[in-house]
Amino acid sequence: MTGVSELNLLEASLGSQNAPPTRRATPVPPGPSEPRLSRLDASAPSTSIDEVIAELALEARARDPDSPRPHVALNMVTSLDGHAAVQARSGGLSSPADRALFHGLRSITDAVLVGAGTARGERYGRLIRDPHVRTRREQAGRSAEPLACVVSGRRLTLPPQLPLLNEPDARVVMLTPSAASLPPTAASVQYVRTTTADGRLDLDAALRELRAGWDVREILCEGGPALNAQLLSDRLVDELFLTVSPVLAGGEDPLTIVAPRGGLDPTTLTFTAAFTSGSFLFLRYRVNHDDPLT
Repeated sequence: MTGVSELNLLEASLGSQNAPPTRRATPVPPGPSEPRLSRLDASAPSTSIDEVIAELALEARARDPDSPRPHVALNMVTSLDGHAAVQARSGGLSSPADRALFHGLRSITDAVLVGAGTARGERYGRLIRDPHVRTRREQAGRSAEPLACVVSGRRLTLPPQLPLLNEPDARVVMLTPSAASLPPTAASVQYVRTTTADGRLDLDAALRELRAGWDVREILCEGGPALNAQLLSDRLVDELFLTVSPVLAGGEDPLTIVAPRGGLDPTTLTFTAAFTSGSFLFLRYRVNHDDPLT
């Protein structure tokens, strides 16, 4: 990947006999119910981003092929104080390693899911720009690029100058409850129109339609916060890739990675992997749909 060759794997060493003491005093043995901590060792052997992505591809393909909806992975970045953007753009929180992982995750997914507001704000264009990556995808039996799935509400609005819509090789599917259509574009645009009883987009039904009509088995969701909240509320997110940026963003920008409308029940996650590059932390979690918050 451009500009980044490897990440440090963080390995948990629970109760390691070789770990140096943190205090000079003799530690008191913990009681039977006392919480324990795992030490994250940033000096552990490093691994390349290509190796990490290859491992993720194997796990994603292990998903039940008969599942009625795709596997949904959410990929987001956050500052240390919980902001999802600096001056309304996520780029201020990113790094070369974060961008390499971002594009690496795109390279192994069937579709990218994004809200219309994020597509506008981040100026979405071609999803796979590297021709070598497109060739590798085709050799692996995939389409050259992921399907671009854009979620829009009752007002179907995307600016005609959006680079994604002006890319002749782009395949775009609008997920919307609206009966309207976009003006003619250079990109191929199709529609999934699924609605709930109150006229909102039925995301569960839309994902199932993507699975049935486009053979989408894996979806990478890139936000924004309102879309993330709806997916989580509907229990449609399977895992979370979270980059923690070593930035205190401050300011008054209220944007976080989840912005629930009408409330979001607390969601628990199970830690599955962590990596570092410089002072950036890259976390992977599995979303627990059935476990109560404790």
